[in-house]
Amino acid sequence: MAGRVEGKVAFVTGAARGQGRSHAVRLAQEGADIIALDICGPIRDNALIEPATPEDMAETVEVVKGLNRRIVTVQADVRDFDAVKAAVDDGVAQLGRLDIIVANAGIGTGGTPLHQTDEFDWQEMQDINLSGVWKTVKAAVPHIIEGGQGGSIILTSSVGGLKAYPNTGPYIAAKHGVVGLMRSFAVELGEHFIRVNTVHPTNVNTPMFMNEGAMKMFRPDLENPGPDDLKVAAQFMHVLPIGWVEPEDISNAVLFLASDESRYVTGLTLTVDAGSTLK
Repeated sequence: MAGRVEGKVAFVTGAARGQGRSHAVRLAQEGADIIALDICGPIRDNALIEPATPEDMAETVEVVKGLNRRIVTVQADVRDFDAVKAAVDDGVAQLGRLDIIVANAGIGTGGTPLHQTDEFDWQEMQDINLSGVWKTVKAAVPHIIEGGQGGSIILTSSVGGLKAYPNTGPYIAAKHGVVGLMRSFAVELGEHFIRVNTVHPTNVNTPMFMNEGAMKMFRPDLENPGPDDLKVAAQFMHVLPIGWVEPEDISNAVLFLASDESRYVTGLTLTVDAGSTLK
């Protein structure tokens, strides 16, 4: 049986680890070749979360190649439009086409009320989580249009793109903005049979969530909270009795939106949130 995205090429940002790697691998499992982009380095000098590395990207490559799929990788920052465009142009030149864009790269934040947020922190969040998504689509979608066979664009938002949480204002604003981008692109690109949707994960078991900063934000009552302490607090966010989901849960949603199974689905905000948006 042919894979659900057999013969297609997908451009995935933030692909070195976490959700991005999971998306690249899941699409490869179902027959797609991959153009993988990641900064593979620190966003800033004092980042609280250890950044992805070239070694992480090498692991993504190994897994995709192990599935007998082709993969082209590049180390680039989604804030740099010229670098993103060069990456996707080179990937299409090598792989021959582009059908799917997964604008996944992003950062998290938290711990400061919005009216006390530093201007640099605010701007960095918008530049990566919002403008970086726009630049990714802007750089890549001309290749899908030129192919003349339609395609699918999936933008990673968040439950924080549909509702607010305290002390995460810059992130909430950016992820709400991603929904606006999605709807605008969906309206404008529909004539090319290009579908555009967002996925909205709750907490995901990746380094962006499973880190010391997040644990202290969720459990300020404890001096040194661990994963079990985090789970107790995070579970209150959900209708289903869990604290977080796995990257593969989001990847399955991405695969559905990338495949012809969703051929008439566009403009959708697809939650994978254990019922978080119900609370």
